[in-house]
Amino acid sequence: MKWEAGQRRSMFIQTQSTPNPDSLMFQPGRPVMEIGSSDFPSARSAMQSPLAKALFSVDGVTRVFFGADFVTVTKAEEVSWAVLKPHIFASIMDFYSTKQPLFYDAQTQASDTAIHEDDDETVAMIKELLETRIRPAVQDDGGDIEYRGYDLESGIVSLKMQGACSGCPSSAVTLKSGIENMLMHYVPEVKGVLEVHDSDSDEEEIASPTTG
Repeated sequence: MKWEAGQRRSMFIQTQSTPNPDSLMFQPGRPVMEIGSSDFPSARSAMQSPLAKALFSVDGVTRVFFGADFVTVTKAEEVSWAVLKPHIFASIMDFYSTKQPLFYDAQTQASDTAIHEDDDETVAMIKELLETRIRPAVQDDGGDIEYRGYDLESGIVSLKMQGACSGCPSSAVTLKSGIENMLMHYVPEVKGVLEVHDSDSDEEEIASPTTG
């Protein structure tokens, strides 16, 4: 992975490449999300966060994602990182210097992979694998996965790809295939994985299952 850094005032931000050339991880050297992650696929969805809103105000930014200690920014293909980076560095540094909350409304975000009392053994195993084996690898690439459900009859696990993983078809296919193979290997009841896409109108579209 390629590393770069930007510095202003007393803050030092590192950048790290992702499998998606149009997505970069920006690491401010401090926690971003204490629990879970947040994905902002549009400027409208970013209105709930001062930082996401500021990043979307940079011309060419198309998606923002918050991880535990990084912010992944996705750009339009025709825009150069050389043009965008200084503005993104400035937006992140300005946000942390003003000590604003990450969200306008205080959010208590529960983990989507938390195991509940009414989860059966199969669902509990799926969630544990996602949390301990799969999620760390996806986060290393500047994204995350969100568990959306398991259909007992079909054996299909529904997942949503976030951050860098959602913007690059080739990396998403690779990750999804790897996730599906691991789940099917460790949990024989799993027969496949469906990727869920949320549109701005909050409707869900289901993609075809992978054949891996």
